[in-house]
Amino acid sequence: QVQLVESGGGLVQAGGSLRLSCAASGSIVSTSFMGWYRQAPGQERAFVARISSGGGTYYADSVKGRFTISRDNAKNTLYLQMNSLKPEDTAMYYCSYGVPPRYWGQGTQVTVSS
Repeated sequence: QVQLVESGGGLVQAGGSLRLSCAASGSIVSTSFMGWYRQAPGQERAFVARISSGGGTYYADSVKGRFTISRDNAKNTLYLQMNSLKPEDTAMYYCSYGVPPRYWGQGTQVTVSS
């Protein structure tokens, strides 16, 4: 079992920044992919970004150039730096473990006001 706990969400104005964190615990395998997904009201959960153990990164087109995913394997922590935020980035953000995701966090809300 893997437990994931997100933090760092909040309310921010358009153009602002937030940094999300995800603390992982349990049966962690350092070689596993970890990632971020988001779900807006009335929409399906959507891929945002993922990162390999070696640091290889993949992004949804909608966030390329604005979001940066990173991880600290020693701390079992995943990050998502979000810059130039837009109102359409408003969603619940979920941390994931594995590809396809086998474990999910409880989510952290990000709200971007115009």
